[in-house]
Amino acid sequence: MGISKAALSAALAGLALGWGSVVGAQQPAPPAPAFAPSNTGAAGARAMAANCAACHGTEGRPAQGSAVAGLAGMPRDWIVQSMTQFKEGKKPATVMHQIAKGYSDAEIAAMGDYFSKLPR
Repeated sequence: MGISKAALSAALAGLALGWGSVVGAQQPAPPAPAFAPSNTGAAGARAMAANCAACHGTEGRPAQGSAVAGLAGMPRDWIVQSMTQFKEGKKPATVMHQIAKGYSDAEIAAMGDYFSKLPR
């Protein structure tokens, strides 16, 4: 008992068609990655502001006689405008151009809020 050539061809063609639908089937997209929560809340703004301490002092209060601007108690709009100008390369600086580029506009606004509410 043998299998006819026609039957074998039909069986192989059926397998090929079936396999092609498995290989060519589109797989569902993986789930979207979970990103870190926004830094624009109070805790996030405080954490970002801590990065400024190396130059601008703890909580934006530089050492007495420092040439670096104090940030504590400065008007929010001044901080936001300054950071935006640094980010755009429109305000002279040494390293602030690069630092400012690392923050979104919303993060800059959150830091402006944070520093403006601190006592000088």
